[in-house]
Amino acid sequence: MARPRTDLLDPDKIKANLKTKRIGGKILVYDSTSSTNDIAAEYARNKQNDGLVIFAEEQTAGRGRAGNKWLSGRADSILCSIVLIENQLSTELLSLTYAVAVAETIGRSGSARAKIKWPNDIMLNGKKVAGILLESRSLPIADCRLPISQSQIANLKSKIYIAGIGINCHQKKESFPDELQQIATSIDAESHSISDRVLLAKRLLSSLDHWLEVAANNSEKVIDRWRRLSIQLGHRLTLIFNGTKFAGHCIGIDPEKGLILTLDTGGIRMFDAVHTSIAKSSA
Repeated sequence: MARPRTDLLDPDKIKANLKTKRIGGKILVYDSTSSTNDIAAEYARNKQNDGLVIFAEEQTAGRGRAGNKWLSGRADSILCSIVLIENQLSTELLSLTYAVAVAETIGRSGSARAKIKWPNDIMLNGKKVAGILLESRSLPIADCRLPISQSQIANLKSKIYIAGIGINCHQKKESFPDELQQIATSIDAESHSISDRVLLAKRLLSSLDHWLEVAANNSEKVIDRWRRLSIQLGHRLTLIFNGTKFAGHCIGIDPEKGLILTLDTGGIRMFDAVHTSIAKSSA
């Protein structure tokens, strides 16, 4: 089955009838770049670029969490970064919100429902179909018209957040390296059809816009949706926190402090996403 010609990402097609309030007011599409997150960081120096979305058909140095590489063939995935300059959400709540938004974007694919594997993986049929890399940076805001000294400019800083999102769309099983074929998948592979990346991009921006607004007004709705989509809530996990392993049962999520575990050694502890990863043996 041939890939539809409408599948190539085009900013005008993505913006057509896009009814978002914040996300996607400005959209850029690169044919190839090293990393959309790095480009987004440069644009984030101007506060007028809040809500900007950078797409790329190909990344030569795409990265995931903990320094892992994000691998994707040209035009096989949704690869994008979103700039948030004026953000009032905690890092943990923002991470939950992005995960819910991406999972809702993918929705059902064949018989599978997209689920969340904390902190940043979206799963279909137990395999990873998407990932999120949330980075925060303090950058000077280039926005002043009045005479101002260099030292004053240095003090004009804003903490911005850049979310890099990768969604596997057209990959076949053999598209992945041997070591990933049993743990990675794509929307096409699970649905046994060919997805339209332009439509998926539009859904993604709409979903992000919606859930960011929900999080700002009622964080409990985001947390409740995360609970419903989590594959780990109620299950035993092994976490690595700052190089040390902790095992226990996942009993919840705190929007400020992260995943909550009842430890095998006794007691309850919270683990934030920045310093924690899931041990590979965990489901």
